[in-house]
Amino acid sequence: MTATTAERMRAWRGPAILTFGFRPFFFGAAVWAMLAMVLWVPALSGHLTLPTAFDPVSWHAHEFLYGYLGAVIAGFLMTAVPNWTGRLPIVGWRLGALALLWLAGRVGILVSAGLPALAVAALDLAFPVVFAAAIGREIVAGRNWRNLIVLVMLTVFALGNAVFHWEAAHGAYAAEGYGLRIGLGAGIMMIGVIGGRIVPSFTRNWLARRGPGRLPVPPMQRFDKAALVWLAATLLLWVALPEARVTGAALVVAGGLHLVRLSRWAGERTLAEPLVIVLHVGYAFVPLGALALGAALLAPDLFDRLGAQHLWMGGAIGLMTLAVMTRATLGHTGQALRAGAGTAAIYGLLVAAVLARVGAGYWPDLAQRLYEVSGGAWIAAFASFAVIYGRLLLRLPPAKRL
Repeated sequence: MTATTAERMRAWRGPAILTFGFRPFFFGAAVWAMLAMVLWVPALSGHLTLPTAFDPVSWHAHEFLYGYLGAVIAGFLMTAVPNWTGRLPIVGWRLGALALLWLAGRVGILVSAGLPALAVAALDLAFPVVFAAAIGREIVAGRNWRNLIVLVMLTVFALGNAVFHWEAAHGAYAAEGYGLRIGLGAGIMMIGVIGGRIVPSFTRNWLARRGPGRLPVPPMQRFDKAALVWLAATLLLWVALPEARVTGAALVVAGGLHLVRLSRWAGERTLAEPLVIVLHVGYAFVPLGALALGAALLAPDLFDRLGAQHLWMGGAIGLMTLAVMTRATLGHTGQALRAGAGTAAIYGLLVAAVLARVGAGYWPDLAQRLYEVSGGAWIAAFASFAVIYGRLLLRLPPAKRL
């Protein structure tokens, strides 16, 4: 399959960005994450009115969760699925059409104030539906039954997007509705399942070259499966009963289980390589977010619920996706799997953005300033990714497999 894939990419005579799925979607995701925040900061302060039918907070939440994360998921799966199934990747104008379909959804929602709600929803949902169908076909054709769970999570993610549109069209505050929780829950489960495979595997590969010492427990042991089942059940409970004390208790247990899971992966031995340790830090935001959200439900007077939720949205999703995008871009473009100073700075800026946003919930007198700091750090992180990694994503030679 390797030679055939390489031949297909070499035969392509169009733009380099269309030679592999991670190229347009990782670059598009980073640019959109930056531009959406550039628009959101003045909209939050009242200095800009966006031409969207969504209220500003719902637009912000939707475009990060379903716009940004949707693109990263597409880039990752279009690169990983050919490795899983042994089938050819989607390249060329078919890949370009998928990327344009994603972009049309972003533009349509941004200018949706002058469009029918049904047309906006159809435009935005066209990409996840077409993409899920394409990935499903590849998994089934390749008889890769082990990864059917990924297709299930992708379908739930698309369903959450549809519910989000329905809520927004009917005047609900979609930023705190079922659609947001379904999509965020699906995203956290993807990190739990896929991150639970790649974090210990990549860590073991790196540590094996460092000499003797503790190695990660192999992925998907009995404990891992039990922790994932509990997390899935807890997220379903959170979707249905987001303010119940029983949900808070379940979240605290889930956080504890996944802290134990993370501790089994020898992350303390990876401090010398940011490209590896960032995977552990990104995954750590899954249990930290669960613990913080659970505490906010059990003691709402002491803990900030929205800040806790941002530990998942900005921390787990934001940092883990950046970790995957940087590593995959380096590996698939033939670069050494080492993080330079610029890459380490990207990670640091993202963590600073998350901490500032969480802090805004605890220091109301400084909230506006902390929002600005968080937005500025977020913009700087993704602008840096676009600059540093754009040269690898936008040019030949063709990508290589890890």
